[in-house]
Order: sequence, then C-alpha cells, then structure tokens
Amino acid sequence: MELTPLPLPGCYRLDFAPQADARGTFVKTVHAPTFATQPGLSWSFRESYFSTSAAGVLRGMHLQLPPYDHGKLVYCTAGRVLDVVVDLRHGPTFGQYYSLELSPATPQGLYIAHGCAHGFLAFEPSTLVYHTTLEYAPSHDGGIRYDSFGFAWPLPNPTVSDRDRALPGLEAFAKPR
Repeated sequence: MELTPLPLPGCYRLDFAPQADARGTFVKTVHAPTFATQPGLSWSFRESYFSTSAAGVLRGMHLQLPPYDHGKLVYCTAGRVLDVVVDLRHGPTFGQYYSLELSPATPQGLYIAHGCAHGFLAFEPSTLVYHTTLEYAPSHDGGIRYDSFGFAWPLPNPTVSDRDRALPGLEAFAKPR
C-alpha cells in the first residue's frame, strides 16, 4: 500500500497492492505501519459500514461536525464511482476539492481528513465501504449541497435525496473550525 498526500491537508490517496491468482484477488485496505508514516493521520477506526447505490445516484456532500468530526477511509468494492472531497475547514484550502474515480478494477481508496465533506456519484450499481475514526452522531450531521462548490459533476440530473438537496450551499455553510 502506498499513501499519496492530496492538495487538501490531511487527505490521502491510497494505492492498494492487490494479490491475484486463479482463485481471485486479495486486497489489504488498512495497514497500521503504513498509516503511521504520515504524521497526524488518524487511523484508529471505530466504525465501518457500506452503502449500495444504483447507477446515477449522487450521495453527498456529508461530514460530521465537531466534536464528532472524524477521519474517513473509503473505497469501492463493486461498480464504479466518482468520489469527491471538499475542504470545509477554516483556512487557505476552504472550498477546494479533489476527485478520484474508484472501482475494484483500480484498487485505490481515499482517506478524508476531519472537516472535509465527502460525496460520490455512482456510474453503475456500486458498493462503497467506509471506515470512520468516530461513531456516527446524527445530531452533528452536516454538509453542503452537491452543486454549490464549483465541481462539474459529469451527470446533469443525478438521483439525489431530499435531504441532500436541502443542505446549505458552500457560501452559507458555517465553517466548523
């Protein structure tokens, strides 16, 4: 596994090293000694879950607000998604974003730092796995509207939940830090 820092401080692209043979593929997604090489990277995961999405579904942009903000590791185990991270921390990278296509065919993941919102667009039926450094706290759920921060989503009319459509825009978001 290799970790590559992203332009958003504390965020990383993970390049997994799959082992394949006639039976299939084995991919290690968490390796404490590798994570420990990056100062400040929080990798003690407290909760894991996955979501399935139909083609054309856009989920996001979500984050947990302090004091329940958390780091998040995500990767795609089925299908293909466009994963997007936007920095909502007070500072010079506020509002900047990064995107990466994730699929099992290109075994990669994203580590998303505290204070960054996350979302994705499913190009085909997909499964995304999440590991978080704190448990989900519904009372501290937050985010911004998916179309408010300048990112050009490649699908003009995605399927978006009512909850995600009602999130505030980037300009109205009260910065959590």
